[in-house]
Amino acid sequence: MANSGQARVVARTGEGLRTEVSSGGHTMIADEPTSLGGTDAGPTPYDYLLAALGGCTAMTLRMYADRKGWPLESVTVRLSQDRVHATDCEECETEEGRIDRIEREIELEGQLDEKQRRRLLEVADMCPVHRTLKSEVLVENSLVG
Repeated sequence: MANSGQARVVARTGEGLRTEVSSGGHTMIADEPTSLGGTDAGPTPYDYLLAALGGCTAMTLRMYADRKGWPLESVTVRLSQDRVHATDCEECETEEGRIDRIEREIELEGQLDEKQRRRLLEVADMCPVHRTLKSEVLVENSLVG
C-alpha cells in the first residue's frame, strides 16, 4: 500500500465482531449491537463514518467563521444514516435500487445574521470528508502475510 504521508488506520479483530482500531496513537473500539451478533462494546463502523463527517463539518465551519471574524460561538452537528429506495430520492442521479442517505442537521450558536447562517450552511458541503463521500472512491485491496 502506498503511503501518502497521511496517518494510517489499523483495524484488528480476533473472534467476534469487536474490533480494535488505532490511528495516530489513539485507540478506539468498533463493534455491532448484540442484535447483530456483536457485543456492543463500541460504536458501529457507520457511527464512525458519521463521526468523521460531523467532526469535519464542525471544524470546517469553525475555521471559516474564525477566518471571517464572525461571532460563531459553537457548532453542533447531528447525523443519521439509512438506506432508501432510489425512486424516493428527488436529488439523486441513481434511479434503481437503494442508496445511502445521510441526514445532517447543523445548529449554529452565536449572533450570526441570516446571510452568515446561509453561507455557513453552504460551507458545510465543502468539508473534505463530505467531498470524499460525494466523489467516486477507489479502495485498493492487497493481501499481506
